[in-house]
Amino acid sequence: MQPVIAITMGDAAGVGPEVVRKALLDPGLRAVAEWVVVGDAAVLGALPEGVRMVDLGLLRPSDFKPGELSAACGRAALEYVRVAAGMCLRKEAAAMVTAPLNKEAVALSGRRFSGHTEYIAELCGSADSRMLLVSERLRVVHVSTHKALREACNLDRARIVRTIQLGDEALRRMGFEQPRIAVCGLNPHAGENRLFGSEDAEIIAPAVEEARARGVRCEGPFAGDTIFLKALRGDYDLVVAMYHDQGHIPMKLLDFDKAVNVSLGLPITRTSVDHGTAFDIAGKGLASPASMQAAMRLAAQLAGPVAGRSAG
Repeated sequence: MQPVIAITMGDAAGVGPEVVRKALLDPGLRAVAEWVVVGDAAVLGALPEGVRMVDLGLLRPSDFKPGELSAACGRAALEYVRVAAGMCLRKEAAAMVTAPLNKEAVALSGRRFSGHTEYIAELCGSADSRMLLVSERLRVVHVSTHKALREACNLDRARIVRTIQLGDEALRRMGFEQPRIAVCGLNPHAGENRLFGSEDAEIIAPAVEEARARGVRCEGPFAGDTIFLKALRGDYDLVVAMYHDQGHIPMKLLDFDKAVNVSLGLPITRTSVDHGTAFDIAGKGLASPASMQAAMRLAAQLAGPVAGRSAG
């Protein structure tokens, strides 16, 4: 039987509805799962045959303008996520895929919000979520994401160990038999023997050793300005980044259109596009569905058993 997978429509004023519609036009993709879109039918319009709709009836096209911030759109987008996450928690869906919402629009609705991953973790009662970015050539998991850089530099050894473990578990689910993991340092040149800071030697290196003692195939810390190139060349299957931009910049530079965001450490499976609401092109028919299609394929893969393959 095909897995049931929920798709959230995203911010109605952004490109979410467009990329969802375009992605579902692919008959090959429609065939790998039973897709259920959570959103507003009045905004989304007709869907291909066989695609179900959970119509929440929150918005009409007259309620907003494409490309403009709207508290109503922000509030509705968050509700789509809440409903889809509930479907997964109740086992009505095997996974969920999220179209982009806008943090500022959500904030206008009066809700404190730092990101999809954190909100879904809250809905699931999880305090141990992480963000994994996946493309065909590179995979990156983050120790921290949506927090100030000054705060992100306050490293915690246990959190680094757990991040390495979650990354290892995720890649095994994707079919890697024994993932090869590289761990980034925090400081330039990974501290260069404490010349540029002590965190790499005193926190990150012991975390790597602890993860290795637990059976994870990992190495580091490595200088952040070179390790991604080595991973691209095939030396590693996964890079552990210490903070948001350290991991996001190489991923988005490499494959902005097709990268997928995966939430780890949750009791449910969630993937997402790795781009925003793109208000500058919303409503113009210019948005690419490539990232949404990649997120849907990965969700379908993670929702069911996968055959192991050698990673090297």
